[in-house]
Amino acid sequence: MTALAASWLPLSPGERAVAIEVLTRGPLSRSELARRLDLSAGSLTRLTKPLIESGLLVEVAEGTAFAEVRQGRPSQPLDIVAESRTFVGFKITQDMVYGVVTTLRSDIVARRDRPLASNDPDEVADVLRELTDEFARDFPGLVGIGIGLGGRSQDRSVVDESAFLGWHDVPLARLVEERTELPVVVENDVAALVEAESWFGAGRGLDRFAVLTIGAGLGYGLVNGGKRIATAEDGVGYGRFWIVNPHGPLTPDGERGSAVSLLTIPSIRYQIRAATGRDVSYDEILALAAEGEPMAARVVDEAARALGALVAQIANFAMPQKILLAGEGVGLVDVAGPAVEEAIVANRHPRAEPVNLETRVADFHDWARGAAVLAIQVLVLGSGDA
Repeated sequence: MTALAASWLPLSPGERAVAIEVLTRGPLSRSELARRLDLSAGSLTRLTKPLIESGLLVEVAEGTAFAEVRQGRPSQPLDIVAESRTFVGFKITQDMVYGVVTTLRSDIVARRDRPLASNDPDEVADVLRELTDEFARDFPGLVGIGIGLGGRSQDRSVVDESAFLGWHDVPLARLVEERTELPVVVENDVAALVEAESWFGAGRGLDRFAVLTIGAGLGYGLVNGGKRIATAEDGVGYGRFWIVNPHGPLTPDGERGSAVSLLTIPSIRYQIRAATGRDVSYDEILALAAEGEPMAARVVDEAARALGALVAQIANFAMPQKILLAGEGVGLVDVAGPAVEEAIVANRHPRAEPVNLETRVADFHDWARGAAVLAIQVLVLGSGDA
């Protein structure tokens, strides 16, 4: 572990709560920070002193708009110098590695990608080392690395299983740490995205928040009480048995009528190929549906209604304040938005409040950013249970 990261560890639960509040909400005056955390002035001073001494927190210079006056003397708010530390985030797909460098507040300041000639773990680790070396030339103070991929991770270190990469029990963190001499965190990519959106994105400040992703696969994550709910099912694919239309099509992946069989890009392409004999890209299918081509329009409409039903089920049972719909398959909503909305309404109680649905096409750099946020949480804040 680098000296910079080590100088911050370990944080007590109280120190960690202060650091997270300033990181995600700052700059904050001391009175506001104490109010948010229900702390006395003395307790807050005790908790913030080591954080300031370590360089994790800084006092905003006097004269800023955030300065407050308390008993006739100025009180300097606390903030984090976001650019003072940088982190690498990687998203690994079957044929590419997407990399970013982020600040302490997860702003992306650099991007680099590299194709994978092989899914051999050692060769993938070599690619990650090469990209990290390139990043380090521009950002010599890199603190750590976060890696996200489709699959399950154990102890944020070992890839238990990744169907996309054909991996089982791969000690990816160790392989990359040996090559880069930086601490590494490995996590399911959806879990990482949920953490990033909860702390810095669409779910910031929300108590209950859900993320649904559609693309090569289907992912789901839930935040309750401001914390992501981690389960044994993370990384194994919720959507294969999540039935949204029992009369739906049969596809090679997922049970009949499951969210995976109806919504993922491979399943939609399979349906068109099985019906027409043509291998058409996802974007072309959406374009054909928009033009009214009958087969593409039918498949896309069925997918849109399945998506609406799925969103309604999440809203009905999890009752989130917001649902973020993300992933490279979200273009479906642009083409068939009315069908999605009709299905949401049809599967909700007539008196139910409208679903707060935010839709965003997330590219692979957004997924890589999510992995960097995991590195921020674990390596800076000293918790393996962010």
